[in-house]
Amino acid sequence: MANLNLNKVILGGRLTAAPELRSTPNNTRLATFTIAVSRKGKDAPTDFINCIAWRETAETIVQYFGKGSSICVVGKLQVRKWTDTNGQTRYATEVIVDEFYFVDSKSEASAPPANVLPAAPVQQTMEAVSDDDLPF
Repeated sequence: MANLNLNKVILGGRLTAAPELRSTPNNTRLATFTIAVSRKGKDAPTDFINCIAWRETAETIVQYFGKGSSICVVGKLQVRKWTDTNGQTRYATEVIVDEFYFVDSKSEASAPPANVLPAAPVQQTMEAVSDDDLPF
């Protein structure tokens, strides 16, 4: 039998709060956030999944997503273990985000976070091109 090792998570849900951007001591950026994911079925509970994104992914998530935003994340499950100040062993299970996707349409999305400025309108103009201008 082949040895199968696969650790891939795909989640879709809503952010429970605005993502929090921090830096490690060596200045690597990370964002932490929680996604509320409802289970299927009537009266099914909602799971709250902790997520961590790193570097550019973290910065983009913080810039474009806020509390209540729908998001789809793809990543891997990680379990961390540590000993707290009382000597108790603690565990944290979280998703390390490799990819994310916008889920809300523009009309469904809530107002952008305060740190996001609207894009300047782009004006497109068409110039007349003659056959002499073509490179082929």
